[in-house]
Amino acid sequence: MTEFEIDLAEDLVPQLHNLRVFVSVADAGSVSRAAEQLFKAPSAITRSIIELERALGVTLFERKPRGMLLDAYGEAVLVRARRIQTEIQTASENLLQASPGGQHASLSGITGMVFSGRKLQLLLLLAELRNISSAAGHMNMTQAGASMALSRMEAVLGQPLFLRRVDGMMATEAANGLLVHARRVFGELRNLRSDISALSGAIAGSVVIGTSPLGRTPIFTTALAEVVTQHPGLRVTTTESSYEQLVRGLRSGEIDFVLAVLRPPHLCLGLQTEPLFVDRLGIMVRATHPLAGRPRVEMADLLGERWIFPRQNSLGRPLLQQSFESLKLAPPVASVETGDLATIRQLLSVSDMLAVTSPFQLMNEIQAGTIVELPVTLPVATRDVGLILREGAMLSPAARCVLEAVRNQVHGGRQAMPGAPRQTGETA
Repeated sequence: MTEFEIDLAEDLVPQLHNLRVFVSVADAGSVSRAAEQLFKAPSAITRSIIELERALGVTLFERKPRGMLLDAYGEAVLVRARRIQTEIQTASENLLQASPGGQHASLSGITGMVFSGRKLQLLLLLAELRNISSAAGHMNMTQAGASMALSRMEAVLGQPLFLRRVDGMMATEAANGLLVHARRVFGELRNLRSDISALSGAIAGSVVIGTSPLGRTPIFTTALAEVVTQHPGLRVTTTESSYEQLVRGLRSGEIDFVLAVLRPPHLCLGLQTEPLFVDRLGIMVRATHPLAGRPRVEMADLLGERWIFPRQNSLGRPLLQQSFESLKLAPPVASVETGDLATIRQLLSVSDMLAVTSPFQLMNEIQAGTIVELPVTLPVATRDVGLILREGAMLSPAARCVLEAVRNQVHGGRQAMPGAPRQTGETA
């Protein structure tokens, strides 16, 4: 459904409007008072609460003669429901402000529309697929039904949400603003399952983790293996993409946290960063390479070799450039530029090329003895790798559990960090 292919809690999407009723009953303390506030019949309020409880598989209230009292599950759901309400309120206010003159829209009308999970789902699909027929097919709707639903939404807003173009439908600025909040709403819905399971003593639910190449290390995979073994109810999805795309998914609530090279603070507004370890670049060769057995190698002696460099737009490339400059050497011309580890592994296994990459990413091969690091130190070649979270996000118990497992792998010292290669004369 999105570029990250993540779970949007399909079974809870229809419950979005029931969550709105749930908050009203929780605040009012009774069905009758909530009915008055929402201009609905008490029977409709009662039906909404029952539907929500059935969907979640738990009771949310203790029914008392004097009113409705939240139970433990209700208290947990209320926290998420209020976060959803805040997202929808903000989205509605932004849409009203963006409406031309505001004459064709009302805040209550917009809010009621945005509280429809099916409508938000249709908008997300349209933005992703850019074709109303394809979006309708994903939702088991007819094209006419999807077109009518979109037209009604645009009528409520008094402005278009999509531009109809020859190459597909293009979301307007107003639609893109709404979609950010819609994705956060679905992220909160996804986390409801984990909140409820935790109250029952089980860590379960869906966790989505974004990883850059340097985030996909033995630290992460070992932590992941341990945590899913310990908690069989966990379902972890990893998404691999560029840093920019991962952060976009993090900001929109589609991703719970990211493992990547940390950027400078001025590039991390609205984000929380936590360094885990320092990574560095090294010069890697296959174990049978003619230079592999030498006790000492000078960088100047390697300039005539065939090289595998990080891509031009990668974070490692400027570090490599600075290292050569600090040695007063002109960087050689790379034979291959890639950030794909599978490609690097294959090239090293079938050739005598030199690869500039992180030894941490090739730890398994180094420990197995198939790849070795030449005893050459790159002067400027370190960067922090760590966790990135969205400020204001409320992680589910499942996400917090995976997060702690990753931290424990680092701080517990159970994974050896590859140090700089030792040259002749050095001692441990």
